[in-house]
Parts: sequence; C-alpha cells; structure tokens
Amino acid sequence: MNYAQLFRHYQKRLAALGEEEEALLYVFKELKDWSNLDIALNQNQAVSPEDAALLKDIYQKLSAHIPPQYITGRAYFGNLCLAVDKRVLIPRPETEELTALILSENTQQPLSVLDIGTGSGAIALSLKSARPAWKVMASDISPDALALAKRNADFYHLALDFAESDVFSAISASFDIIVSNPPYIAESDRKEVAANVLLSEPHSALFAEEDGLALYRRIIRGAGSHLSEAGKLYLEIGCKQGEKVRELLTGAFPQKRVRILQDSFGKDRMAALDDG
Repeated sequence: MNYAQLFRHYQKRLAALGEEEEALLYVFKELKDWSNLDIALNQNQAVSPEDAALLKDIYQKLSAHIPPQYITGRAYFGNLCLAVDKRVLIPRPETEELTALILSENTQQPLSVLDIGTGSGAIALSLKSARPAWKVMASDISPDALALAKRNADFYHLALDFAESDVFSAISASFDIIVSNPPYIAESDRKEVAANVLLSEPHSALFAEEDGLALYRRIIRGAGSHLSEAGKLYLEIGCKQGEKVRELLTGAFPQKRVRILQDSFGKDRMAALDDG
C-alpha cells in the first residue's frame, strides 16, 4: 500500500468517527518533519514499516479523541510554537485575536501586565515577545499549568513573573493591563463541545458555573483593586456572553468605556474596558 492509499484509509475511518480527517496528515507531517512537498513526492511510494506503525499509532490516538496538538506535543500561537499537553488548554486562534487587539492598542512604552489563567503561557509570552519593555506576570490556579508555562518561557528566553493564584488571591500589585481567557463554557452548552475537547482537555479550563459567567464576575469584582488609574481590562468571552459581560463591566466601572468586539467570524469574542 502506498502513502496516499494508507492516508485515505485512515482518514475515512476518522471521518466516520466524527474526527477531522485532516488531523492525520497534520500529525504525521509534524512528527516526521515533512513538508507538503515531501507528502507529494512520496504519495505513490510504498509505505515503510516504520511509517505504517507510526500512522497506525496516530490513527488510534485520534480515534480515541486525543487532540492533534497533544499527540505532537506542540501548538502554534502567533509567532510562537508552544509545548502543550493535557495539563493545559490548547491555545485557540480566537485568543490570538485578543492578543493582537492588546498589541494594536498599546505601544512600546513600559507597562505592567497580568495574564490571569495563563495555561501554556500563550497570551503572556506573546505579549512579552512583542513588547520586551513590558513587565508581564502570568498567573494560574494550577501549578502544573505554571510549570509548563515556565518551560515555554525558558525555551524563548522570555523573562516573566509567575504566580500560583486563584484569580487575585495571591496577587497584591496593580497593573496597567489585566487580560484573561478564563473558562467560560456553561454546563448547559456541554453538548456543543467537540469530543476531543471534552474528553481530553482540562475541564477546569473549559467550564464555569453561573452559565459560564462565574470567573468573569470574580475578575471584574477584583479588577478595581488591581488596575492602575488608567488601567485596561481585556477578556475573551463566549459568543453568547457579550451583553452579560457588558452589563457586568458597566455596573462595576460606570466611568469607563466598555466595548464588545467580534472575532474574524463576526461573533462576539472580546470585551475591553478602558478610559475611552
């Protein structure tokens, strides 16, 4: 059997299981360090025994609903390639848009930044990489997540401060920017979550009580004591939560401007609080 035939064999089986068939080729290319050209040049070649075993292993893991990034051990976020595993949520493209928003609205001048619920460190590391003069603190309630975030920071030689904290419980300082992509999926929306997310990614980073608003309420309630005078708050939100989060922000900060912004698909995805 040649590569093209074996790829198609496993892809059809994955599609029947509700998994993305493209994931097989993605993982294989990542683990083999093959380019699209390598795939094209080898598609009519007989599959080597080693690659046959590798493809079978990839298929078995994907069919068990393990996300591709957990199989490869890495995820791409902006210009970074981050180590990821089951300790942390896999960074999403929507969160890249949140990071891009922050960078577009804040200059190179030195600022202090707190990233609440940093996970793999995606937001904090992206901000520090793009704005070396910023002093960035990455916090998380999970010591396991912080260990992975520190590993990613060390890989890129980026100097971050880290804090094991349940929202603001271990935070005393004030910041010019507070950002968070907290868990925001309501339990009632569990059925809308893909199988490989539901079965593999940490539920503590996905689901929140109070219809997904619990962490927003805690962050917004505590932000007043941890934002500098002209401080800004940026949040990733669920696509159904725009107006609820707007109400929470407006109620807590009536003197500030509140914006609900859309992602590239036109869905509510970011909330921003500033002086306008």
